[in-house]
Amino acid sequence: MKLSIIILYLFSIPYLISQEKDGQKYETNVLVDFQKKLIKDETTGSNEVVIFKDGKIVFHNIENSLKKNDKPITPKTIFPIWSMSKPITVVAMLTLYEKGLIDFDDPVSKYIPSFSNLKCKGINGTYKCEKELKLIHLMNHRSGYKYYDGYYLDAFKSKDLEELVRKIADKPVDFEPGTKYLYGINHSILGRVVEVVSGMSFDKYLNKSIFIPLEMNNTKFYLTDHDRNLFQPLFINNGSIKGFSQEGITSVGDFITYDIKNRAYLGGEGLVSTTKDFINFSQMLLNNGTYKGRKIISSESIKLMTKKHSEGYPVEENSFANTVGFYNGFSIWVMEKPEVAGFDAPKGIYGHGGYQHTEFWIDPENSLFALFMTRALSYKQHREKFMKAVYLVF
Repeated sequence: MKLSIIILYLFSIPYLISQEKDGQKYETNVLVDFQKKLIKDETTGSNEVVIFKDGKIVFHNIENSLKKNDKPITPKTIFPIWSMSKPITVVAMLTLYEKGLIDFDDPVSKYIPSFSNLKCKGINGTYKCEKELKLIHLMNHRSGYKYYDGYYLDAFKSKDLEELVRKIADKPVDFEPGTKYLYGINHSILGRVVEVVSGMSFDKYLNKSIFIPLEMNNTKFYLTDHDRNLFQPLFINNGSIKGFSQEGITSVGDFITYDIKNRAYLGGEGLVSTTKDFINFSQMLLNNGTYKGRKIISSESIKLMTKKHSEGYPVEENSFANTVGFYNGFSIWVMEKPEVAGFDAPKGIYGHGGYQHTEFWIDPENSLFALFMTRALSYKQHREKFMKAVYLVF
């Protein structure tokens, strides 16, 4: 047996433990069954689950689909994490905040002058916004910017983040900044703010302030030719199209090329990563901003990130309907009312998911984090099932 196969085999063995919960014994095969069912029900292709609790990994299982055109997940597999990029960009902004280089009440135009003439949509067309767009509005998705048609094409055609953000500044926002919640492209603008404030390109600042100290050696905005061989294929099941796509370009134009020459770094969705790298990022958050004695952000910054900045659905009609019982922090959901959400989980867990079905959350009360890695676009959702399976065991 080749060494690589032995390593893959060992990496994918689940930790077989049992837990007593509510007087009943549950084994971790509950989670394995959950992973297998996702493949059987054609929600995802190959997928991976990691559960970390009380300072160690207590469950880690890779479930490979073994289907044609899928790939087995290995320790070297690279995943596009899409919106799980957002919490990383938020952490970058918090490092600047802690250094006193920014204030979240600052107008965005202080750093990017083109936003001084921001337009708002009105009943009779557009008008100059009465309220200033502030950094806080970008952090908590209250800017009025959504994912507009042509956004990814703008990113593809822009030589760098400065050019992309100049195009964004010409787009009208849906309402006066600060008045409503609307999930959108805010983190591309935040990435440019990081560049202006730090004097560094966004990717270099992330490397210096987050990726190098967290040993996230494979998290970046691009893929080399070698990386593309390690890139997980995209499983698509939208009800009419079903199958695997290596490139991952879909029919709705939500594509990212990961071209090494592109400098329009998308802080909201542009990063690729590995399971090991995102474990390190999650450990840092769970450990109040510190990893192996290296402080990335303070516990006070994590409190700021996780405080209520917007209500959830249905109070905020533009929030996600599948997160009833949660509120919105800095680009993360936070559990507020477990009894309403229907989960046997503690108040205060927080996390975020990615467009292609990746998920993570931090559970400070139980000293736990959970991570789900895959690459899929399906009309079937699994976050709720994942959370229920985890808390059935842990």
